[in-house]
Amino acid sequence: MKTGNKVKSKTIRRNRFIAYTFLLPNIIGFLLFILIPVIASFFMSFTSWNGFGVVEFIGLDNYKQLLKDENFKISFFNSILFMVISVPITLFLSMLIAVVLNQGIRFVKVFRTAVFLPYVTATIAVAAVWQLIFNPTMGPVNGVLMNLGIDQPPGWLSSPAWALISVSIVYIWHSVGYYMVLFLAGLQNIPDYLYEAAELDGAGPISKFFNITVPMLSPVLFFTTIIGVINSFKVFDLIYVLTGGGPGRSTHVLVYDIYNTAFKQFEYGYASAMAYVLFLLILVISIIQFRGQKKWVNY
Repeated sequence: MKTGNKVKSKTIRRNRFIAYTFLLPNIIGFLLFILIPVIASFFMSFTSWNGFGVVEFIGLDNYKQLLKDENFKISFFNSILFMVISVPITLFLSMLIAVVLNQGIRFVKVFRTAVFLPYVTATIAVAAVWQLIFNPTMGPVNGVLMNLGIDQPPGWLSSPAWALISVSIVYIWHSVGYYMVLFLAGLQNIPDYLYEAAELDGAGPISKFFNITVPMLSPVLFFTTIIGVINSFKVFDLIYVLTGGGPGRSTHVLVYDIYNTAFKQFEYGYASAMAYVLFLLILVISIIQFRGQKKWVNY
């Protein structure tokens, strides 16, 4: 028995060693590129440092300054507004497209690929194409509007009133495919007998959607809402290419403001404080969502 136990113990230790060996590259990458920078950034948020001189500890001064910073307030408001515009529309369109594609229509794989393709396309390429589409003089969007009799169509990316909405449109178009795939996976796990029973009771398509599809998709909807909110606060590359934060400060969001503060103004401590305010904002919204999901998510 002792010999058998020794052999079993050696096998377990060998298997653990092999497992940790495979995990080691990922663990090292996580430590070097995520955990250590996050911890360093937290301590840096209490300092004043331009990346070259002496690091000066200033306590909560960076956070106090944020309360007075008009540019930060604008970025904070724009981030919230962008999330409020983009997330609900993205999730609604994704669910709607997923429901349609789940009906067994012809060429479903072609349509599924066409919807998903923008998501896997390089963001820079997407932004460059939409710059041409939204061009106020030669773009097809304004061309169609002018043909319809609108003499002065919006400036889209060049108008402070329309710039954030325009970026939201591009973001929604770019993201819908990803969430559509998640909703499709959820739809295919809904038992057919629920719909058959509803039909026997005389339920129509709309009734089945709201009383069967939506409740059964609630776990997926909850997950996509969490991911959608986080991703909306992380948007940077689209804004960087499409508007550069302008016109004025109409498309300044928190991540773009953090980038400018750190890598253009070289105020790394202040940028770190902004990053942690963004982290706290996402954390609070996520906690509210997790608390609220008990009332509407059906597992």
